[in-house]
Amino acid sequence: MRVKERTVLLLGPLLATTIPLFCYEWLRSAHTADISIHSPSGHFYIVSIIAALATLFAVAVGITGYRLRNIKVEFLALAYLSLAELFILHGLSTPGLLIHASTLPGIASQLSIMLAVVWLCLSAAPTDLPLVRWLAQRRRFLMPVWGTLLGLICVLAFLMPNAVESLHINQHPYKWIAAALTCAGCLWTMFHYRQSYLAAGFPIQRAIVYSTGLLIASQYIMITGEAWMLSWWMYHVLVLASMVIMLSGLARQYFSQGSFSSSLKVLFKSDPRAWLEACITPSVRALIMATEVRDAYTAGHNMRVALYALRLAEEMGRSAEELRAIAQGGVVHDVGKIKVPDAVLNKPGKLSPEERSMIERHPVWGYDMCRRLGFFADELSVIRSHHEKWDGTGYPDRLAGERIPVLARITAVADVYDALTSSRSYRKAMSHDNAMAIILEGSGTHFDPACVEAWTRLATSDSRFLLETAASDRTLRLVAADETEKTSIVS
Repeated sequence: MRVKERTVLLLGPLLATTIPLFCYEWLRSAHTADISIHSPSGHFYIVSIIAALATLFAVAVGITGYRLRNIKVEFLALAYLSLAELFILHGLSTPGLLIHASTLPGIASQLSIMLAVVWLCLSAAPTDLPLVRWLAQRRRFLMPVWGTLLGLICVLAFLMPNAVESLHINQHPYKWIAAALTCAGCLWTMFHYRQSYLAAGFPIQRAIVYSTGLLIASQYIMITGEAWMLSWWMYHVLVLASMVIMLSGLARQYFSQGSFSSSLKVLFKSDPRAWLEACITPSVRALIMATEVRDAYTAGHNMRVALYALRLAEEMGRSAEELRAIAQGGVVHDVGKIKVPDAVLNKPGKLSPEERSMIERHPVWGYDMCRRLGFFADELSVIRSHHEKWDGTGYPDRLAGERIPVLARITAVADVYDALTSSRSYRKAMSHDNAMAIILEGSGTHFDPACVEAWTRLATSDSRFLLETAASDRTLRLVAADETEKTSIVS
């Protein structure tokens, strides 16, 4: 990414955060301009709009994250679900609307930002962090359990506001401590998403950087503003703007199938191969093509490996979740090659020991990149371990036998078969029969014998699939070039 783009991503969020604060301070100092707007019903309507948008965002992102197996996206959903539920409480407790004056509205608004930022921080954390892995294992229950629990707490708080007031979170010095922790979480989230955006260029990553900056500004106004003054109303507008930016990033990232309704239909496709074709977002495709454009001889390799591995996993009776994992891991299994110099990646002759060592680092580099992008443990195992060998002589971790994750063992067969049947800079493509002979010879040394046995069955029962996929090199290369042109605009 160019230096100019790096600078823009640094100055843009900084200005988006500080300009509202300068406007707020100017408005507060200009007593004639900072008029009082005492409108409980207006406050309720604005807060309701924010809550509705947050709910829309949470539902859309929650569905997307679950279907695309991305825990970071699910954490984003939980962040805005938390904001939505507590903002509903904030709106219902508006003084003079349904209850008398109390500190509940201030407490609810403060907690809404705090809890949202906790989940945003988790979404920015690497997916191999123990807490993230623990939550990922229970992701099916995260949203319903958290949403129900928080909803019950909000109901109890509304019915018993005096009990909530004992938190003192909106009083000195606790409100400043809470605000400092919240802003620190926002800055941490912005930094990590900025780094991820510089590496991958996903639209939603950039949206999170800007949106989180607005949350910092709204937090400051929330605890320093005087209720009902025009300057105080600004933080509601900023939270609303944060929602709009997030929804925009979501639309550009995931709903790219022509319309919102058709994009949602894609998420519920049951056929894993259709899912593979339809649910790889433009940004992920751009990431794949960024790998393949480095080496013209391997264009289409990632997609073919994913298709082979997916079909082999089906033959071995793996679950639907594992099929999605091996598909998603397969299409980015070589993404670490982005960090390998062109001179090494495209060298036609024999590699030196130093160059070989560099090549053997690409699974680790890919793993490190994708663990910051929200990939689950199964996908990460494909990326890191697809070059491990059954006898323990592979790389990068020298794993052996069943210590190698099963999805990586499956992908290893698919990867080698495609490498053998594809033309490279240093040799022509092998025939199907010759490639099969090499794979059979590697059973028990290079490959898991069970995977080779299943691959042999597949070659007998569905040889047409293997031959057609192997012959699709030129077609996939043309598709890759077309997608690269399109995604350069999207990202």
